[in-house]
Amino acid sequence: MKLWGGRFNKEAAKILEKFNGSINFDKRMYEEDIKGSIAHSKMLSKQNIIGKEEQIKIEAGLLQILNEIEAGKFIFDIKDEDIHMAIEKRLIEIVGEVGGKLHTARSRNDQVALDIRMYLKKESVEIEKLLGRLLKGLVDIADKNKDVIMPGYTHLQRAQPILFSHHILAYYEMFKRDLERLKDSYKRLDVMPLGAGALAGTTYDIDRHFVAGELGFPEVTKNSLDTVSDRDFIIELNFITSMISMHMSRLAEEIIIWSTSEFSFVSLDDSYSTGSSIMPQKKNPDIAELIRGKTGRIFGNLMGILTVMKGLPLAYNKDTQEDKEGIFDSIDTIKISLMIFKEMLITMKVNKKNMMKGIENGFINATDVADYLAKKGLPFRDAHRIVGELVVYCEMNKKRLSELKLEEFKGFNDLFEGDVNKKISIEECVNGRKSYGGTSIESVEKQIKDAKEFLKK
Repeated sequence: MKLWGGRFNKEAAKILEKFNGSINFDKRMYEEDIKGSIAHSKMLSKQNIIGKEEQIKIEAGLLQILNEIEAGKFIFDIKDEDIHMAIEKRLIEIVGEVGGKLHTARSRNDQVALDIRMYLKKESVEIEKLLGRLLKGLVDIADKNKDVIMPGYTHLQRAQPILFSHHILAYYEMFKRDLERLKDSYKRLDVMPLGAGALAGTTYDIDRHFVAGELGFPEVTKNSLDTVSDRDFIIELNFITSMISMHMSRLAEEIIIWSTSEFSFVSLDDSYSTGSSIMPQKKNPDIAELIRGKTGRIFGNLMGILTVMKGLPLAYNKDTQEDKEGIFDSIDTIKISLMIFKEMLITMKVNKKNMMKGIENGFINATDVADYLAKKGLPFRDAHRIVGELVVYCEMNKKRLSELKLEEFKGFNDLFEGDVNKKISIEECVNGRKSYGGTSIESVEKQIKDAKEFLKK
């Protein structure tokens, strides 16, 4: 009979056991469940709700179960429904009826809230470490390729010349914000829920702050209804993994484009590329493509939990059993994605010459020609129009702006002088942008320095 079966006259239908059970996926929280139960038993003993000898017996039984699970000797049975019931059932088998006292003053509702918070705290720290390693990898790439110039794009059209290091550091800033989001969300995870009971608290004289101290939580939840019913902390971590994944997907998309024969801006290392089963010449950026593709499933997990929660009345509802598989999948996916993405990036070869070739066409220094005139007093809108006419002239005569002679420039405006070609050279276009956060080598060196200081912390 089920541990909750006293009110029922029939056994649960076989198909109900399969449909209702969560043990196949929530068993990964076994360590958190056992640690939480040990802390709970200590509190029960401290408050004289159970005897000291009973607590010692319960704790020994729980530690035996932990050893059995880690040795692969524990049998997980769908009939036990979830990890909590499986452990409690085995505990009673080991220590006898005293094991049944462990569940005094708690419910599976607050127990699962405790387990998932503890589990997500642990995983959040792991994701934080992996993000830190990715950030370091990006800074190293920027530092090693500090002076490499490439075309910058808007609308996927060549726009202005920038440093490749500046481009990479843009992603550093994105992932840094993700890290900050993750750190900030941890404080909302780090709140102890046990003691809320099924929904209304308990009549026992419990000490929730003692349990919090035993488990390393700095505070306890303040409202029992909220404690067992909401999953915003899961939604928040789902959102953060979605944001990280989105940022990885954007860079992955650029790596895919840059590694094509048409661009050849980068070459991926053979150890992080794959081939074709039919075309022997192929070298495919499959890691980047999978990173881009897995973003969809992570987004789906976020939308799934939001949809589950959107119509639930207080307090606990069985719908919230659906909160775990999605976040477990997102955690697993984001962790391996961060690991392999970082390795793919740091082993990637940057093709400096091809990036420079990408600057040759597309009038990428046109803004600088307009700025040249504006700095001599011409209203920028007039300068913009004149340079547009210059571009048309160059297209008709198959010339670049840098190839025009002074007389040709003066044919459009007398403000052009002999220094114009120097002022609109690609190197000047890049290094002249010394505004804070700009693409000049001076600015990028400052960004790299700041990034290294941040990572040291």
